[in-house]
Amino acid sequence: MAEAERIIGTPDIPEAAGDGPEQSGPDSEETAAAEQDGQRPGSEPDGAAEAGAEAEAGSAGKGKRKIAVLFAVAVVAYALDLISKMIVVAKLEHHEPIELVGEWLRLSAIRNAGAAFGFGEAFTIIFTCIAAAVIVVIARLARKLYSLPWAIALGLLLGGALGNLTDRLFRSPGVFEGAVVDFIAPKGFAVFNLADSAIVCGGILIVLLSFRGLDPDGTVHKD
Repeated sequence: MAEAERIIGTPDIPEAAGDGPEQSGPDSEETAAAEQDGQRPGSEPDGAAEAGAEAEAGSAGKGKRKIAVLFAVAVVAYALDLISKMIVVAKLEHHEPIELVGEWLRLSAIRNAGAAFGFGEAFTIIFTCIAAAVIVVIARLARKLYSLPWAIALGLLLGGALGNLTDRLFRSPGVFEGAVVDFIAPKGFAVFNLADSAIVCGGILIVLLSFRGLDPDGTVHKD
């Protein structure tokens, strides 16, 4: 009996799991390569993460540049309006009009308690509040501004609104009721100032941009 068992032999017992050699395959090779590169298997490559961060930083940089353009245009428009009104009050008010192009275009200083081009003189306080509201809306909109044409348009609106609002706050007869200084007098048209011109030009540009489907954030839609 013992001799028969010796001849037949005892079947081999499989080795315990983990005691044998590790099996190699595509997954194990990828894992080893990823560990050598210092990355976890399945993780996003560092290059893609860096590219996303650079794109986000570039977008933020463009937004800041557009905001800078907006305020630069507003400062220029406001400064030109303020300086021109100071010169008109000092040199032209209570004097004869100056003819630039005969009777077609003159400089004539007047005080306007109404809106642009002399409309609505009975609603001075309302127009003052509207101008202040426009400034607040533009300041809030600037945070999402990524379009250069929109930056220029909003800058013109902001500079013009600030120019006329300054008159309404600091000129006689009192705060919120001050009369705006107008001096550009075309023949057959209302007398206006540089702030009015900036507001109108900014409004026209906004209308054109809207027709083209360009939004302040730089996106273009075709509605």
